[in-house]
Amino acid sequence: PFAKHRLAPPPAHPGAPGGSGDGGGGKGAGGGRKLPTCAEHDLENYSMYCVSCRSPVCYQCLEEGKHSKHDVKALGAMWKQHKAQLSQALNGVSDKAKEAKEFLVQLKNLLQQIQENGLDYEACLVAQCDALVDALTRQKAKLLTKVTKEREHKLKVVWDQINHCTLKLRQSTGLMEYCLEVIKENDPSGFLQISDALIKRVQVSQEQWVKGALEPKVSAEFDLTLDSEPLLQSIHQLDFIQMKFPVSVPPVPLLQLEKCCTRNNSVTLAWRMPPLSHNPVEGYILELDDGDGGQFREVYVGKETLCTIDGLHFNSTYNARVKAFNSSGVGPYSKTVILQTSDVAWFTFDPSSAHRDIVLSNDNQTATCNSYDDRVVLGTAAFSKGVHYWELHVDRYDNHPDPAFGIARINVVKDMMLGKDDKAWAMYVDNNRSWFMHCNSHTNRTEGGVSKGATVGVLLDLNKHNLTFYINGQQQGPPAFENIEGVFMPALSLNRNVQVNLLQSSPTYP
Repeated sequence: PFAKHRLAPPPAHPGAPGGSGDGGGGKGAGGGRKLPTCAEHDLENYSMYCVSCRSPVCYQCLEEGKHSKHDVKALGAMWKQHKAQLSQALNGVSDKAKEAKEFLVQLKNLLQQIQENGLDYEACLVAQCDALVDALTRQKAKLLTKVTKEREHKLKVVWDQINHCTLKLRQSTGLMEYCLEVIKENDPSGFLQISDALIKRVQVSQEQWVKGALEPKVSAEFDLTLDSEPLLQSIHQLDFIQMKFPVSVPPVPLLQLEKCCTRNNSVTLAWRMPPLSHNPVEGYILELDDGDGGQFREVYVGKETLCTIDGLHFNSTYNARVKAFNSSGVGPYSKTVILQTSDVAWFTFDPSSAHRDIVLSNDNQTATCNSYDDRVVLGTAAFSKGVHYWELHVDRYDNHPDPAFGIARINVVKDMMLGKDDKAWAMYVDNNRSWFMHCNSHTNRTEGGVSKGATVGVLLDLNKHNLTFYINGQQQGPPAFENIEGVFMPALSLNRNVQVNLLQSSPTYP
């Protein structure tokens, strides 16, 4: 594709700061890269960046060149700024890529749902058509029975008429033969003695062949006409009625119990519409009670048929139901499904909400940091009710840092020590002592610190609304905070001198 293009060597990277990296200048035996020089002043290295021209410039360009009156900034500062912009843009692309992956998963789920619904629709359609065929077969049997009865009646009438006519014909033939023999008689007196009786008998025999006696009593045609045209038209017009009838509210959704489940304090519900439901669905309304037998509330409204609700109470029983809606209104509720959340929280550190300097490993149960500054990472569980206790093991502790342990809101600031803003409640500790901190207020200095191998316990009692800390199984100071209410997540701040491993929560505590 570049056959007709004029190609030139690539320009040197304009933003590379520092020396050659080999300790001996740009042309040493180590093969270090030569610093780029100004295109207009060969002996000058790039040191500034012209914002107007969007290109690096040297000192002489500013003094005597065309950039002397332009807006210029330090090369290193602009290098960092552009790298930050590129990183931010990459984060945006990464987010879109993540959305695209989730969308692909959604499409694959849609493929499976289409496959399942297609099979259901085919089965129902076959059953309906088979029912029509069965009904038509039964009606055909009834009609054939009528035809058989009509045929047997006609045959009986004809056979009766044949037998009657045969008998009369035999009688008439015998009479005619007798009369012919009598006519041959030459004795007048003898003939006259019987002639009157014969004449009357012949007249009576003639009268028996009345009008219509020699006509069939039934026709060979059957007076049965089957009007099948309306039925054929109905069959030809047989179609799915949702395209022809006014839209009404959707039917009852069917909860897919095999896909409904709980994990920690989250519940996942799945549902679908019944096969061959004729009315369109524009969305669903999922309702959940408060886990204590209270009123239902809406927790989801949308087109999806799978929904996960996070941040529920642990050790609670929830009732859930769903209904569908369209332009005509809201359909009836589904059956209610009962879901029990976990007695004890199981969670890890959350990579999706952690500061970018946080480094997680061991299936997100071990945390450390790339920065010398304190960075915050949260747990994947959220607590709003009950008593919860978890422990963190200090795997590495170098140069006496101050890691902080505690709880936080989801929107806590993550680029400073835990407890410095109003969204976190924490205990920060060094190797000798500890302090409690909230809103950057330090209280209750307590002797006793941590070292490698130490265990820090966090007891969040939302029944009594207080927070207590432990070090190596011993309570560290008084209850740290009281009158706390709301939804809290386990939280930790640390720098690169500390590595902490999350131990799973326990229903028992010191």
